[in-house]
Amino acid sequence: MNAIWEALGWFGRSGQWTGADGIPARILEHLWYSLLAFAITMLIALPLGLVLGHLRRGRPAAVAGFLVMSSANAARALPTLGLLILAVIVTSAGDLVPILIPLIALAVPPVLVNTYAGVQQVEPGLRDAAEGMGMTGRQVLLRVELPVAMPLVLLGLRTALIQIISTATIAASVGLGGLGRYIVDGYARRDYGSMAGGAILVIALAVLTQAAFALLYRYAVSAGVRQWAAS
Repeated sequence: MNAIWEALGWFGRSGQWTGADGIPARILEHLWYSLLAFAITMLIALPLGLVLGHLRRGRPAAVAGFLVMSSANAARALPTLGLLILAVIVTSAGDLVPILIPLIALAVPPVLVNTYAGVQQVEPGLRDAAEGMGMTGRQVLLRVELPVAMPLVLLGLRTALIQIISTATIAASVGLGGLGRYIVDGYARRDYGSMAGGAILVIALAVLTQAAFALLYRYAVSAGVRQWAAS
């Protein structure tokens, strides 16, 4: 409880809301790292999951399933902080690239696996009916399989973004900004109010992300698919 009271006092400091080290500036930095990593993750994992999930028959489908699951399991086993330190050592592409590498490696598996599984679990009869109506493979994927798979796709995206927001605090470990700055610097100064305040802000961003995806789910998923997913 003492840490909570110290955090409340920390939030009440007048200088805590202005300047480069103020809460608004740190939140914007944190969101910049997080949303950039999330956008790159979507560009990589979402199309790949859709295409691999669309494969249904024969050896290519079996190989696709094996590649998705094995690569996802391998990525989950990577130590995020260790990968960050390695990226700092070996890359010379600027300060932002080292933090993006572990965040993307962390976020790709849930998006890839959920997108792949969402498309795979679509009833074969729906696909056959769409093909019987003269739809091309691309039209079947985008107009039939993707809408039905949307609940699992959104679940993967939500999981990925929450993991990114939570893990982006490690950016402060290599001298970058974001909300992790309060935790790392607070630990160095034994300022427990700063540490607790930074943690509270990260949790608040994660909760807001959860709420945003709940709203998106309501509008992006059709009522029929929502009822089917609930059952």
